[in-house]
Amino acid sequence: MTGAVVPDPNRQAAEYLHLLQSLAEELEVAMRAISRNALLDFEESLMDQEALGARLRMLASEASLFRQRNPAEVSADSPAGIDSELASRIIRASTTLQQLNREYAALLQYSSRSAAMMVSLLSGCKGQFQEASGPRLKVQTWSCQM
Repeated sequence: MTGAVVPDPNRQAAEYLHLLQSLAEELEVAMRAISRNALLDFEESLMDQEALGARLRMLASEASLFRQRNPAEVSADSPAGIDSELASRIIRASTTLQQLNREYAALLQYSSRSAAMMVSLLSGCKGQFQEASGPRLKVQTWSCQM
């Protein structure tokens, strides 16, 4: 006889909620890192997002397996067999995360487009340093001709 551990749906749901909230916080960290041009903070946030996403997928898979194996414990009021208050908190956290994800995607798209425009503008120009003329004493500026 095997001692299979039956997962507690409420415990798993609470962990899922915590992970959703943590992922939302990480998206905010990443957006702040982008706005500050803090590459190391952004890379660290990406790694944290990947780890949180992997754990969320694992929990979702476990919950799906639980529902398949225990259809008697699933009800219309609580489809995952969890407390209704906890389920509503998960829905709210999920909605918040979806909104942040849309903002994050837009920011990444805008940032990528801006970087591509800068590369395009600077790739075709010949930069050179020139001494300023006039009353200033040998001030150098960089100019670009297109």
